[in-house]
Amino acid sequence: MPKIQLTVPQGALTPEGRAGIQNELAMILLRWEGAPDTEFVRSIAWSYLHELPPGAQITAQDDQPRFLVEATVPAGALSERRKAGLVADATAAVLGAAGLTEAEAIRVWVLIHEQPEGTWGAAGRIFRREDIVALARQSVTGG
Repeated sequence: MPKIQLTVPQGALTPEGRAGIQNELAMILLRWEGAPDTEFVRSIAWSYLHELPPGAQITAQDDQPRFLVEATVPAGALSERRKAGLVADATAAVLGAAGLTEAEAIRVWVLIHEQPEGTWGAAGRIFRREDIVALARQSVTGG
């Protein structure tokens, strides 16, 4: 049950980038988690776009737009290699959506939040990592 959020200053994304970035980030997260590409799994991969009003985000240096990607996954869902891949791909996707070059990658931060076992609730109950894996497997086998 992954969740990914992108926080950006309003107007920082190109119109085309804004239209597709949420789906692209969700699919990147699923790929790096190793989740099967099924309707069910896609339906539980939530993606949020938070656009900040003008002046709501600056640094101590300047007011150039910065981009914050936050991915929330069950603890243990991503190895160090998978985390690195997620960060690289999410950064590239955001740069593309904003019409920026790789030279501006420092303006994209990716934070990975690992949700401790027993603290992920949905449908009125706690889901543990093994529950989520079982649901994903069922969506592949139809069982």
